[in-house]
Amino acid sequence: MRYGKELREKLKNGTAIGGHVFLGDPAISEALAIYGYDFIWIDAEHAAFDRPLILNHVTAANAGGAAAVVRVPAWTMEAIKPVLEMGIDGIIIPQTKGYEDVKAALAECLYPPRGVRGFGPRRSIHYNNLDMSEYLKNAEDDIVRFIQVEHHKAVEEIDRILTLDGLDALVLGPNDLASSIGLIGESVHPNVLELSKHAIAQAKKAGIPIGVSIGPNQEAIDIWRGLGVDYFSCGDDISFLHQGAKATIKAIQKGRCRE
Repeated sequence: MRYGKELREKLKNGTAIGGHVFLGDPAISEALAIYGYDFIWIDAEHAAFDRPLILNHVTAANAGGAAAVVRVPAWTMEAIKPVLEMGIDGIIIPQTKGYEDVKAALAECLYPPRGVRGFGPRRSIHYNNLDMSEYLKNAEDDIVRFIQVEHHKAVEEIDRILTLDGLDALVLGPNDLASSIGLIGESVHPNVLELSKHAIAQAKKAGIPIGVSIGPNQEAIDIWRGLGVDYFSCGDDISFLHQGAKATIKAIQKGRCRE
């Protein structure tokens, strides 16, 4: 089952909700999908994921009924191509610092003549069980291509970026955007929010969905909802473990104090 086209529609109509996975057990991706996330953000940039583990998370997310979206560690051919062959539903490309970076990154995701992607589908062609002409007809539409906006230069060149072929969605990365202007750790600083407002406004004019990647914090959700993002990728396995464990321990300790 492929969920790329369904995800693209949900991004356009503003109903998509994504969740992040950093821990190794693929059952976490399956569980988050079963809980109701529309897409699972499999984080190969910051988590300890090798290729076989990425593939296991992809199949687990799909098994749970969600789109499998992989954030690659770089926008090189070596990082992008093997992941595309896994039959993913979306790819998130980080650390692009302007128009030329984004152009090169998107080209790696598209077959010629639109791009430079090499040909060698594996799971994406159902292990040779899918007709080649049918695969090629749908190959570009089956994958949602997200570009992260996490550098001030990407915001400065946002209008040119929005004209690029193959761009399906943008996702703001407030922490790295803050770092790019010397405000590391201040993801909701007014200067960061102003840059984000500009990116959001221009994306809406161009008809490209733009979302934000944040943790499960109600105050932050309210801030970004107020700025008008189209979708959220919000919450992750580590945060949920931390919040649940802390809340449970606190509840038990509170009861002890009453004894």
